[in-house]
Amino acid sequence: MDRTALIARLLDHYEHPRNRGSLPDADVTQTGGIPDCGDVVTVYLKIDPPDRVVAISFEGQGCTISQAAASILSERVIGSTFAEIEAITLDEMIDFLGREAVQTRPRCATLALRTLKAAIAAYRRGAYCEPCGA
Repeated sequence: MDRTALIARLLDHYEHPRNRGSLPDADVTQTGGIPDCGDVVTVYLKIDPPDRVVAISFEGQGCTISQAAASILSERVIGSTFAEIEAITLDEMIDFLGREAVQTRPRCATLALRTLKAAIAAYRRGAYCEPCGA
């Protein structure tokens, strides 16, 4: 994809996010953020035990890149196992989004992936609801 197409895809996901909103029956909820720029993503997961993501949604606020990345990632990981998700590197996420389009904002581009991996870790620890502590 050329730079123009990559930017168009990011804008489409930002303006028309997929899987945006809370997931009332989520098995795990995790919030992540970048304090110095204000981007925040909360990930909600429904898990088919022991380790398959059957539903994912997100809420958040921030720049086009962080919010579009959450939307794009949510489409990519539905049906994936924890191992498949954990195998995605930050560099692979940047490449998947389009390195040329997001290279100046790598923390924003990878916020959703880092938060998703933290959600998986919380699920494994038994900390199913980060905001409520349950």
